[in-house]
This record gives sequence, C-alpha cells and structure tokens, in this order.
Amino acid sequence: MSEVEGGLDEPTELQPDQGALALADPETDTWTQADWEAETARVLRKSRRLTDEDPDAAVWDRLTRSTLDGIAVAPIGRPEDVEHLAAGSLRPSRTGGWDVRAHLGARSVAAKDANETLLVDLEGGVTSLWLRVDADTDLDALLKGVFLDLAPVVLEAPREPGAGVAAAQAFLAHLEATTPAPGTNLGVDALAPAADLVAVARLALDAGVLGVVVDATTVHDRGASDAQDLAYGLAVGVRALRVLTAPESEGGAGLDVATAAGLLEFRYAVTDEQFASIAKLRAARRLWARVLELSVGAGGAAGDVVRVEQRQHAVTSRPMTSRFDPYVNMLRTTVAAFAAGVGGADAVTVLPFDAPLGRPETLGRRVARNISHLLIDEAHLGKVGDIAGGAYAVERLTDDLAVAAWEVFTDVDGAEDLDAVLAPLVEATVAAREKQVATRKRPLTGLSEFPNLAEELPERERDADWHAEWDAVRPYGASFEALRDAPADRPAFLATLGTVATHTARATFATNLLAAGGVAVEPAGATDDAAAVVTAYETAVGTHGPLPVAVLAGADATYGAWGAEAAAGLRAAGAQHVVIAGKQTDYADDACAMGVDALAFLGRTRAALGQESQA
Repeated sequence: MSEVEGGLDEPTELQPDQGALALADPETDTWTQADWEAETARVLRKSRRLTDEDPDAAVWDRLTRSTLDGIAVAPIGRPEDVEHLAAGSLRPSRTGGWDVRAHLGARSVAAKDANETLLVDLEGGVTSLWLRVDADTDLDALLKGVFLDLAPVVLEAPREPGAGVAAAQAFLAHLEATTPAPGTNLGVDALAPAADLVAVARLALDAGVLGVVVDATTVHDRGASDAQDLAYGLAVGVRALRVLTAPESEGGAGLDVATAAGLLEFRYAVTDEQFASIAKLRAARRLWARVLELSVGAGGAAGDVVRVEQRQHAVTSRPMTSRFDPYVNMLRTTVAAFAAGVGGADAVTVLPFDAPLGRPETLGRRVARNISHLLIDEAHLGKVGDIAGGAYAVERLTDDLAVAAWEVFTDVDGAEDLDAVLAPLVEATVAAREKQVATRKRPLTGLSEFPNLAEELPERERDADWHAEWDAVRPYGASFEALRDAPADRPAFLATLGTVATHTARATFATNLLAAGGVAVEPAGATDDAAAVVTAYETAVGTHGPLPVAVLAGADATYGAWGAEAAAGLRAAGAQHVVIAGKQTDYADDACAMGVDALAFLGRTRAALGQESQA
C-alpha cells in the first residue's frame, strides 16, 4: 500500500468498482417527457394549480414564467430548445478564478485613510482595485505600499471634459518606471467627450494598459431590464469604437477596430436571479462579437473578422440590495457573484452588504472579498471553464436574451442622447417590476417578506463618494423602504379569532404584510367568542389610545360562525376600519390575501390609521 502526503495510507480498499458510479443506465433509464409531465401534473393538481380536466401537458403553461423583457423561461430545458441555435457558442477564455476587485471611493476621504482601507483589502485577498478618484487626488498617498506591477488598478474619474484624462495622466506619472499589472485601466468613461477618448487611447497604448470603461451599471441602477442593460452597453461600446477608429483628420484616434476594442472593458451588473445573470454575461460576449464581426477597422478590408473577446467586469447589483435587514444582502451578493463566476466574468466586485446604508466598514468589506474566495477556493468554480455551457435552459435563455437585446440596440444605436431614448423603455420596465413587487410576485426578503420592525440598523457615514454612487440608484424595494422610513405612529389591532392553532396562519400573514408597510400590530391572542375579541380590543385601546384599524384573522369556519359579530362589536367599541385576512366579506371594509396589491392595501390601511403614505 502506497503512502500519500501526510503519512496516511491510501485507502485503495474503499475505491468503488469501475462503472459502479454510473449515473444513468440506457437500458432502464427510459423516462420520457410525457412521464415528467404526468408526475408534475400530479403535484400541480394537489396544489389546485391544475384541474382534473386539464391535460398533463398544461404544466408547461403553468410553470413557464416571463422575464421583464418578455422572454419565456420554461421550467426545464429540453434538447429541442437549442436545435435552432447556431452551432458553438462564445465560451469565456478565463481559466481559473476571477480577478477579485474591491471598490473604493477616494474622493471625499483623506488619501491616507483610503490607503489603509485598500491595503487591508489587498492583504485580505483582493487582487485588483477599482478607485473613484478626482483629477487632484493624491495618488502618491493613496497608492503608497501598493505593488502596481501585481495589482491592477481601474480608475473612475468624473465624466466632465478633461477630468478622466487628467486622472489618467496623474496615475501614469505615479507609475514612473513601474510596469503596470495586466488589466490596469485608465478608466475614462466611454461616454466622455471624443477628445478625451482619443487622448486616453494614446496614453493607454503607450503605457500598455486598458483605457476605457463601458459602464452599463448606470442604466441598470435606474431600473433597466437585462436586455436594456446589454443594449445600452453595446450602444456605448459602439460609440467608443466609432470615435477611436475615426481618422485623425475627423477628430478620431485613427485606430483599427481590433486595437480600439482591446482598450475597452465592459462593466455589467449581476443580480440574485442567477440564471438570468449567467445568460446576460454569456449573451454580452456573443453580442459584442457580432458587433466586431460587422466592423471594419481602419485599413482593414471588407470581410475581415475582428476577434477580440469582450473583457467583463461584473458588479453585484445595487438596486437589488436593501437598507432594511441589510445582512440579507450577503445572500443576494453571494448568488450574484456565483452567477458572475459561472457566466465567465474576468473580474468581479461584490459590493459590501452595508453599502446601501453609507460608506462600508471593515466587516462589510471583509465579507465582500471573502465571498469570491469562498466561491473560488472552496466551491472551486474556477476549476471548470464555462460551467453552464451546454445546459439547454441556459443556452436557450442566452440566445433569447441576445436577440431581445439586439432589437433594443438597433433602435437606440447612434442616438445623440442615449439616456433620453432609453428612458421610456426603462420606465416601462420599472412599472412592470413595481407591480410584481407590490403584489409580492417578486418577493424582497426583509422588505415585502419577513420584515422586522424592531431591527436596529447599523449606522454608516454618507459622504460625497457614497452620494455620487447611490443617489441615482432606484432600489427594487424603494416603495416599501419609503413606508418603513416613516412607520405608523400607532398599531393596528389584530383581532385573532379562535385558538392559536386556527388563527396563526392568517395572523402571521397579516402581521408580516402590515410590518412591510411600517405598521405594527397589537394581537388579541386566543379568543373563544366575539365578546372576548372586543374585551381584548378595549384593553389595547387603554394602553395605546384609539386604534382605528382592526384586522380580523381566523379560519374560514370561525369567520362563518362569529366573524360578523366580532366585526360589529369592534365597530361599536371604536374601530373605524375593519380588515379581514382572507376573502372580502360584506362586514369588512378591506381584505388582505395572497395576490393583493400590497402597496395599495398598505396605503389604505395607513390612511385609516391617520398616517399619510410615503410610497
């Protein structure tokens, strides 16, 4: 028996026989799609989502959902879903783990303090830095002790004319004779004035670094869909190509397409919708390859195909995070980072869980960088290239998303004011998402689901850097956050009818729904008749003062037996607005149940409490 490292004997006697771990047997594994439909239909009939008269094949309609771009996503992928797709897909060339990139705003803090923060990040496992700077930022103090030949730096300067070029020049001056690490980017925004793009291109080529960032997170932060994000990134990237490849006599840089494309890095947001985010990054590469395929560089011949893989920097979505119950953001960003890694991003920035509250502190930054290392070093996501490649569902979603994004791109390409052209499309997406959030078809943990009115939020400083980054962000849960920012100054009375066992389900539902709108409850507890409910109400009034809203919560049988009597007794005792948890009845003023517009319901309830809605 041989020895292995550590002195332990290799357990050859525990090795399985060859073939014993076969996952499928062609002779016995004969399940068909019809079998899957039958088993799935059986489950849906138990949950009353299908009737006995519905055919089994109806499961596809019941379980297929649509994205905000109108793309149908089936419950499972099938070989026929990808039969029409072009053979082969653009697989990411990244091998191993991704570049773990930390974000730091260095405009509104002392350079020495910012330097201490970024050194901690680098010592803790960060491999590159994304720095928000001004033209006059003290880079010598900011980057003191940073090995710029090992750690790439990506600059982000204001978009104002000249600002990005000035920051780039200052950075190159700081480098002196140091050879910058691969991936270093002077970071001029692709929407900067043409003269700035031309100037930074020359600086970047001379220094052997990247020069331009195409930042699609800006439109994502305003609420855009995945297809709109991609179309925006394409349009901005094409704008940069046109400037950089235009002849010098026309104010361009006179570069060929391949050289110009090699100066760009694309920044995309990824969310906790993991399959959509995986498909988004895969579609982005395919779309950019198509743009380059249709481009002819300066001096190139018609028919030349430019092959420069899109360099991608994925950032966890700002709008998906919440200020309330911010620790849930750790889960959201973990899923988003997973999607970024699987989708093939070259660099990934996980924004700290406390970033929505203000400038992140040590714990938030440590957790953020460790999320990537857990995925790379413990989940081993970097061990397999293009993990999702070949999966029917992902390949289909990638293709459908690319088609949808290309349609938007062709409509907005060349627009003088890209933001204005996209604005109506983004507003329509925001409205559709808001409706899903309001009806809780798109649940937000800590906001629309499982809110905690008693939580104490961490305090974080909100400086100019934070405002520059977050003021334009439109959180998915903004309407619920507005209600939580101005909680009702009096509770609603929770008239729990019957025993704890019979009223708990609806009482819990109503309590969580009201808490999502900043409304606390005063529960009656177990009751055995209408008189007991009224007595509990009068006791609560003695403690809190007038309680104009009473919410009935009980089983249907209890409602039928003495719900109307309880409602009448509560009105006689002073309740002005009676709500029932369940279906609307003639003795209640309002009702709350699954599927209702929660924001509208909460607005009516808060109005009845005398609390003006902030939504």
